[in-house]
Amino acid sequence: MTNKIRASYVGPATLGMGMMGASIYLLMINMTLANLEAISGLIPFDMRPLGYSHAEALTLFSALGADGRAYYLSHQIPLDTVYPALLALTLMGAICWIGQRLPSRTLVRAGVALSLGAAAFDYAENLAICAMIWNGPSPSVSLVFAASAATIAKSVLTSLAVSLTLLLGAMWARRSMSGRRLLRGGGRRVSRAAE
Repeated sequence: MTNKIRASYVGPATLGMGMMGASIYLLMINMTLANLEAISGLIPFDMRPLGYSHAEALTLFSALGADGRAYYLSHQIPLDTVYPALLALTLMGAICWIGQRLPSRTLVRAGVALSLGAAAFDYAENLAICAMIWNGPSPSVSLVFAASAATIAKSVLTSLAVSLTLLLGAMWARRSMSGRRLLRGGGRRVSRAAE
């Protein structure tokens, strides 16, 4: 009984978190990250899924200037503090909601782990970006390497978590359609037998 009550809340809660996460994502893309790109003429760290070199980081920090770096800390980072948690909760909610309709729990566990990993590396990326900004316009090579590695890991894990969520959704849809076909076919057989 308790599981049925919990299950009935997972879908709406996931939808709500997804809508909040999408709103924050759109705000970042269209406002804070767009502003950082307009100030510097370069793509911000958050939007470089393949990472960045020390030279690229120095170029971006130089182009941002003191005001741009302050804007990164005061506008982008606060939004990007809320977003990873919302994305992870949305993905985990969707994975668990879909997964309860599938026989295997292995993919569900993998999806939850990927979602948590993506959020953890997103937070690591944010901390590293803050550390780079606090260290002035010339952060160390090792700090930039750590930030870039976190960015790459975040991007890979997020892509895998979203892909797995879509795969589970496709598996559930396929299973549902084949179940309906069986029911329809079974109903015809029963009616023919009755004749």
